[in-house]
Amino acid sequence: MLTIIDKYILKRYLVTFSVMMLLFIPIGITVDVAEKINKILENKVPIGKVLSYYLDFVIYFADFLFPIFLFLSIIWFTSKLANNTEIIAILSSGISFQRFLKPYIIGAIIISLGSLLMGFFLVPKASEGFNNFRYMYLVGNGRNEMRETNDVYRQISNTEFIYVSNFNQEAKTGYNFVMEKFNKEKLVHKITASSIQWNPKDSTYTLFNYNKRIVGELDDKIETNPSKNIKLKFELDDLTPVVYIAETLTPTELNKFIEKEKKRGSANINTYLVVKYRKYSVPVSAFILTLIAVSVSSMKRRGGMGVNLALGISLAFSYVFLDKIFSTLARKSDLTPMLAVWIPNILYGFLAIILLRNARR
Repeated sequence: MLTIIDKYILKRYLVTFSVMMLLFIPIGITVDVAEKINKILENKVPIGKVLSYYLDFVIYFADFLFPIFLFLSIIWFTSKLANNTEIIAILSSGISFQRFLKPYIIGAIIISLGSLLMGFFLVPKASEGFNNFRYMYLVGNGRNEMRETNDVYRQISNTEFIYVSNFNQEAKTGYNFVMEKFNKEKLVHKITASSIQWNPKDSTYTLFNYNKRIVGELDDKIETNPSKNIKLKFELDDLTPVVYIAETLTPTELNKFIEKEKKRGSANINTYLVVKYRKYSVPVSAFILTLIAVSVSSMKRRGGMGVNLALGISLAFSYVFLDKIFSTLARKSDLTPMLAVWIPNILYGFLAIILLRNARR
C-alpha cells in the first residue's frame, strides 16, 4: 500500500523524467535539423518523409539517451528534496532509508517496463525508418554503404557455400562469384562466374562466364557457358543484408535471424547478439541508475544542486561511454557479446551497492 509520501515521490519521479525527455528531445531535433538541412534541401526530400524521419528520430533518440535522461531527472528532483530538507524530515519520522527507496523502485519498474516494450516493438520500426532515411538521403553514396558489399561470404545450406568479391546493389550484380558444394568434407562441385546478376521477374540469377567443375573419383567434368540462368537457394536480401538489420527486428524475428545467420557462417553474429542482449540490459539499468542517483543526491551538500548535477552528468555519460566501448569490443574482438553488454550494469551495480551503504550512514 502506497502512502502519501510514496505517491508524492513517485509522482515527482515520473513527472520529472517525462519533462526531462520533453525538454531534451526538441533540442536534439533542432541540432539535427541544423546539421542536416543542407543535405535535405539538396536532395529535395519530400516534407512527408522528413516529418516521418523526425518521428522515428524522437523514438530512436529517446531510446539511445534513456539512461542519461533517467539519471539526470532523479538527481534533479531528489537534490531538490534534499535541499528543502524534505528527506531529513522523512527519515526523522522513523522511516528507514530502505523504505524510503520504495517509490523509487516502483518508478524504476514502470520505466523499465516502458523501455522494454519500446525496445521490443517501437524502436525496431523507428530504427528502420531512421536508418533508411539516413542512408538514402544524408550519407554520401549511402545506398551502397547500407549493405555489406565487399567480400560477401554466405553458407546457404548445410552443404553449400557462396562468395562474391563485390556486390553492386543498384545494378543487383555481384562479381567473382564462387559456389561450392560439399559432401561432408569432400568437394562435390564448384561453380565460378565473373559476375552474377539478379533477375527480379522470375527470381533467377544469370551467371556470366559460367564454369562448373564436377569432382569425380578418377577425373573431373567441366561445363562452361558464356551465360546461364539458374535458380539458387538464397534471396538477394540474404546475400547482402543491411548493416543495421538487427536493430529493425522484434525479439522473435531477431532470434530467427541470428539462427539463420549462424548456419550461413555470417561474420557479423556478434553484432546481432549485442543488439539482442541490449534489449534486456538497458531496462535493467533503470534500477541500477535509480539507486546510484538516489544515493548521490539524497545528501545535502555544499554547493547545492550544482554539485549533485555535475556528479550525475559525469556518472551518466561514463555509463553510456562504457556501454559503447564494450559493445564495440564485442563486435570487433573475441569478447563474449553477453558479457560485454552486461559489464556496465555489473560495474555500476557494485557502485550502487557501495553508494547505498554510504547513504544509509
